Amino acid sequence: MHGATEIQRVGVVGAGLMGSGIAEVCARAGLDVMVREVDAEACERGRSRIVTSLDRGIRAGKLTEEERDGALARLGFTTDIADLGDRQLVVEAVVEDETLKTEVFRNLDRVVTDPEAILASNTSSIPIMKLGIATGRPEQVIGIHFFNPVPVLRLVELVTSLLTSDTTTERAQAFATDVLTKRVIRSQDRAGFIVNALLIPYLLSAIRMMESGFATAEDIDSGMVEGCNHPMGPLRLTDLIGLDTTMAVADSLYTEFK
Repeated sequence: MHGATEIQRVGVVGAGLMGSGIAEVCARAGLDVMVREVDAEACERGRSRIVTSLDRGIRAGKLTEEERDGALARLGFTTDIADLGDRQLVVEAVVEDETLKTEVFRNLDRVVTDPEAILASNTSSIPIMKLGIATGRPEQVIGIHFFNPVPVLRLVELVTSLLTSDTTTERAQAFATDVLTKRVIRSQDRAGFIVNALLIPYLLSAIRMMESGFATAEDIDSGMVEGCNHPMGPLRLTDLIGLDTTMAVADSLYTEFK
């Protein structure tokens, strides 16, 4: 059985905010990382996002220029998903759309050659079972949900479906904790998992409070920052997450619990 220390080649599908962050932390951990995007322009945007983040880390004293250069040297970008064929772990980080994610997993199942490779999703709301059954190896499909910004926030939600094997779960947890030094919490496989199942109703309540005229956006945010010691208020947090992502997760929760 392979262990987390044997995972040296990582693939990331998607170089947006989350995908680029995941690629960055993997490269900084000394891993060979290949990122797949839809076109050359998207690849360049992803690389630029990572360079900006690494430079920010240098200014903050979190890493040296040599460490930045080493991380960038371990990063590759491609528009061909077949270039992920030799990866031992692939993390899907495309937009929160079930149809698109399912298609990604079908393609990964087709091209990834390692019979023990872990196929992971960074989904924040879509049940892992739905993604797993799109492949011929659902026992190796798992949710590894990172939080934004990935290089800063330590939390990872590990989400197993009824078909995810114990071996896959143990390897994924060891990888997240021992290689990426993340704090892992375990969740059952249902829409929203732990964090978003609690967070999204809270954010929607704040939005409804504002739109009804009950309180101003500033007072709502100040109330939670000053009254509950939150680092930022719910409306500012919604903007940080993105209204599109917030709505996608809310729709997923509604479908699950209506």
